[in-house]
Amino acid sequence: MNSPPGSFIRLSTDQFAERDRIEATREIFGRAILKCGFEPLPDIPFHMDMVLRALPDFGFSSGTCSAMNCFVTSQLMSSDDVFLTVALSGGGVCYGRGREEQIGSGMAFVGRSTDEGRFYIHSNSEFVNLRFPFNRVAPLITDLDAALVRPIPANTEALRLLVHYAGVLREEDTLGTPEVRNLVVTHLHDLAALALGATRDAAAVAAGRGVPAARLRAIKADIVENLTNRQLSIDSVAARHRITPRYIRMLFESDATTFSEFVLVQRLHRAYRMLIDPRFPDRTVSSVAFEAGFGDLSYFNRAFRRRYGATPSDVRANVRS
Repeated sequence: MNSPPGSFIRLSTDQFAERDRIEATREIFGRAILKCGFEPLPDIPFHMDMVLRALPDFGFSSGTCSAMNCFVTSQLMSSDDVFLTVALSGGGVCYGRGREEQIGSGMAFVGRSTDEGRFYIHSNSEFVNLRFPFNRVAPLITDLDAALVRPIPANTEALRLLVHYAGVLREEDTLGTPEVRNLVVTHLHDLAALALGATRDAAAVAAGRGVPAARLRAIKADIVENLTNRQLSIDSVAARHRITPRYIRMLFESDATTFSEFVLVQRLHRAYRMLIDPRFPDRTVSSVAFEAGFGDLSYFNRAFRRRYGATPSDVRANVRS
């Protein structure tokens, strides 16, 4: 939480010589950045591969690790933060405040950095860890003490939106300005409060701010994932996200575009990347169009020329020359 705002770090145990791997990772990951200790389990190959990011009033880490014991002690504490750990796969058992809780895939648990505790990771696992200053999020939550060291079920909608929205932090070239970084952190605070039990006022604010931003990001990711499906429609996306088509239209209007425009731009961009990719020199323009999700070749050619000022064939010829 004390790193320079916007700092971005990728760290892997593969960066260190094997003889130094455990101690170097313990010092850099644990003591310097995450403020926790860990002990690898005997006879299990040790690895950790993480992305870490610090923003104003927010810390983020995401990655994979081998089975190990993680712990927080008074000697390691340096700030009063609330942390939310989500097991994307794998999981383990968390111990704290006199409780023992099983955390399975998709579930989460909440802790406070001023409490001593332990998390036994029982197998290779993937986690997302979010850290918030206690004095920023506590007023947004009805009863934070009741939420600590309690599992959050995997099917909790606010948790799903929070994890999906936080995914933008995994890429270094995102959030290029302080204004965007501050806005994203505000949305993350909104979503965390909802996942932990927001007060009535905080829930109302989040419903008009953090939740729409997270939903729009999730919908855009869904569209990109399903571009090649020519049956992709606003109705099918709405059904998958359990919301109405009208609400999706409102979300895109708030982003100064429409569902159809976003789908078209993404399909054209996919086709353009394929046309200039040297791995596909013999692929016909029609096959590129169909693979990008277009069902009408004439419409594809017209839309492509409007966007790029050249025909698909011209773009490919320019790359070859």
